[in-house]
Amino acid sequence: MRLAAASLGVVLALSGCVQSGRTSHPDNYAGEVACPVDPDPSITTSARIAWQAIPNGDLVVKDLQLLEACMPEADISWLKMNSGGDVIQAFGSDSLDISQVGSSPVVKAASPPLSKDLKVVWISDVIGDAESLVVKDPDIESLKDMSGKTIGVPFGSTAHYSLLTALGEEGMIDDVRVINLATDAILAAWQRDEIDAAWVWEPTLSELLAAEGHTILSSEDSAGLGSPTFDLVAATDKFVTENPEFMRMWTIVQAEGTRLLNEEPELAATSLAVQLGVEPAEAKKLMPGYIYPSLEEQAGPDYFGGDGLGKALTGTGEFLDKQGEIDSPAKDGVYSDMPYGDAIEEVSK
Repeated sequence: MRLAAASLGVVLALSGCVQSGRTSHPDNYAGEVACPVDPDPSITTSARIAWQAIPNGDLVVKDLQLLEACMPEADISWLKMNSGGDVIQAFGSDSLDISQVGSSPVVKAASPPLSKDLKVVWISDVIGDAESLVVKDPDIESLKDMSGKTIGVPFGSTAHYSLLTALGEEGMIDDVRVINLATDAILAAWQRDEIDAAWVWEPTLSELLAAEGHTILSSEDSAGLGSPTFDLVAATDKFVTENPEFMRMWTIVQAEGTRLLNEEPELAATSLAVQLGVEPAEAKKLMPGYIYPSLEEQAGPDYFGGDGLGKALTGTGEFLDKQGEIDSPAKDGVYSDMPYGDAIEEVSK
């Protein structure tokens, strides 16, 4: 999975690394950034886009307002989600068009009873040790030592999927208590000694480590067990079908966000810092926990250009069904048909 970062090549450099007037509040931005290609004012799509506080290219795109610069006449609204479970609910209520979402939640959304017709349109990152199981007791050195303990995790998230994978491998599903906590509630529960451990992502992960926690497993370990996890972007099939020009430009912009992470990490870290409310040096430390596949890599056989991503989503669905996390699997072919690579293929040429 350790893919080498490749240059986008066809995209022009951004003008102005850091704009004045920005603050740490996600919705406060001042300044202008050039679109990496010629802007297209003919695109007038209304798009409801959900984001999560995950250090990947989607945050860079949001912070630099690249979508707004490239499609100045489009009506783009950003909505914050705290976890994949929130995204599932929003898709279920038809209040979203496109969203950052983990591979496990998007499979759950496509499964009964929700059975949403969703397409995966981008891989924001492959999750490594940026999602990990942090424990409080210094004497606990492995998952086998966790018997009888309480673990907090956001249900329906990729972290939840990784935790279930690890517990299932050790035959410990019934030996621990797993409770549903949002990321902002995990730290408080930790401080009140209500949980013994948590499988969580940044920046909460670093906060737990600073509060005398230590890691014993990561999502990279779960990937080694055959259950890789991704932060993806999904869109409704209706939105993708009705807005091909928007999706093409959106893909160009996402590719630029990923390029900046891989090739200009200092600039990207500044954007991540603004959106996450941390210092740039801290934001930069978060990046090695993820792999950011380039546009060319995503167009290749391991992902959208082959059946690699479809197989991963199908495997996720099979696992969630075995664990009772979904009512039943989706119909044959639903998961494998979720990757939508048309725009990626077009832009990568």
